[in-house]
Amino acid sequence: MGKDSLNKPNIVFFFSDEQRWDTLGCYGQKLNTTPNLDRMAAEGVLFENAFSPQPACGPARACLQTGKYASELGCFRNEIALPRNEKTIANWFSEAGYEVGYIGKWHLASTNPGDDFLKKPVPSERRGGYKDYWLASDAIEWTSHSHEGHVFDANMQQVDFKGYRVDCVTDFAIDYLRTRDGQKPFFLFLSQLEPHQEVDTNIFECPVGLENRFEDYPVPGDLDGTDAYWQDNYARYLAACNSLDTNIGRVMEELNRLGLAENTLVIYTSDHACHFQTRNHKDKYSCHEASIRIPMIFHGPGFNGGKAINELVSLLDLPPTLLSVAGLDKPDAMGGRPLQGLVNGTETDWPEEVFIQIGDTQVGRAIRTNRWKYSVSAPGKDGRVVGVSDSYVEDFLYDLETDPHERNNLIRDPALVDVRKKLAATLKKRILEAENKEPLIEPAVQ
Repeated sequence: MGKDSLNKPNIVFFFSDEQRWDTLGCYGQKLNTTPNLDRMAAEGVLFENAFSPQPACGPARACLQTGKYASELGCFRNEIALPRNEKTIANWFSEAGYEVGYIGKWHLASTNPGDDFLKKPVPSERRGGYKDYWLASDAIEWTSHSHEGHVFDANMQQVDFKGYRVDCVTDFAIDYLRTRDGQKPFFLFLSQLEPHQEVDTNIFECPVGLENRFEDYPVPGDLDGTDAYWQDNYARYLAACNSLDTNIGRVMEELNRLGLAENTLVIYTSDHACHFQTRNHKDKYSCHEASIRIPMIFHGPGFNGGKAINELVSLLDLPPTLLSVAGLDKPDAMGGRPLQGLVNGTETDWPEEVFIQIGDTQVGRAIRTNRWKYSVSAPGKDGRVVGVSDSYVEDFLYDLETDPHERNNLIRDPALVDVRKKLAATLKKRILEAENKEPLIEPAVQ
């Protein structure tokens, strides 16, 4: 182990599941849901416009672990395993001299129908290169409930826990931090399930009674006036987000106690957001902000000073960003860009849009610019069966300046034909770059 490796910062990557950006105070939430994250943002770097490149649990994770789009990996829906020959960020970090560890929800080992590890221990060859420490379930939602359950260790042995799941998974992470010997820098990926609902009850769970603190919530503009199950769940959803905040605070406190804080980069983000079945029959899988817009905060070496970055960024930008922290150059295969250029002011050519692929409920593609949301879908294609298409039809167009909550679809507005043509050209360019083939995009039927 060389001295260069020892000088590299540790990294704790704290990952939530299905968390809207507007649940955080630093993004405008009026209730005191996230004091620790708000403090991290005030001291570190807040990315004000961060997005998922694929609003689904497994596909978003596949993108994040590899830096590739879901279509490149074949992981266009949940329960398609990450190809075992893909080089992941864990592999890159190992080569850079890091110890790599994973705790919590993985969701990249199973292909269904076929090899199903959702409730079984994940074999080592399906752990994406996290070879030094492993305490996880492929789908922790199927090996636990909100207040009890189990994960599996590196030897595929069951490890039980009892208590609120976020607390227990964080306990595992704190135990990990306490047992580091300092011989290597570490990269710990801490993947929580919350605030995702329970899969067998469709109820959002929180610590008992905590929802009472958040009953007087301001209704988000996209949900206001809609009749959906969020009305019985939103206080619990915010309480689950508050629990996540409490637990990232515990991690930060432990890093301070152990003398690791100064040389540890802590990252907080989520895989996608949640529209509570107001846009389709699921909770995501759409182009809308409530599916794709996520929180993203960095705190630590190279990311400090209380900066707020306005440019549009994607989860896909995180793998090259992480590699840069480790002193590695961005591989050609990675689709995103390191965020360091935005933070230090050297970036001069950042894209003006983010590109989103959508599966499961559709085969869809979208771009989000500062002003516009433009989305297309492939008629007759089943997003559970195929992930790409040669042709699409325009589906949604929103003017985010005048309609930030996306209540007025303008896709058939004759006054916006030129806007649609320009956005279609940009979208086709992004599809070509990611998928090596430019599709046909048909105008919306009038």
